[in-house]
Amino acid sequence: MVSFEMNDRKKIGIGLTAFGIFFSFLGIIFFFDKGLLAMGNILFFSGVTLTIGLKSSTQFFMKRSNFKGTMSFGSGFFFVVVGWPVLGMILETYGFIVLFSGFWPTLAVFVQKIPIIGWVFQQPFVRSVCLSCNSI
Repeated sequence: MVSFEMNDRKKIGIGLTAFGIFFSFLGIIFFFDKGLLAMGNILFFSGVTLTIGLKSSTQFFMKRSNFKGTMSFGSGFFFVVVGWPVLGMILETYGFIVLFSGFWPTLAVFVQKIPIIGWVFQQPFVRSVCLSCNSI
């Protein structure tokens, strides 16, 4: 079994990623506030970079199969900063789904092992919806 070493850099990276998701959520709740969305994007990107490392994140975002997602996420970030947060978030959401589509099966297994939420995700209807979304 592979051990996952948690050093201080990874802890800070996970914290920054969580704050990035939180600020993005607040930006959406507060009617697409571009300041909160831009802050969330910066924190999320820096958190991912700190968590997996600069070299690994560069390889991940510049991989040929992830280029469409990287361009979509980057252009969405640009539109958020320029002042078009709705269009920017649509592009970022699409880019996020394309970039992290390989992680959905791992996330599904993880969610199924959470005590109460896992029971919901183990139901046949929810599993069929998750499997159909995974094939997109």
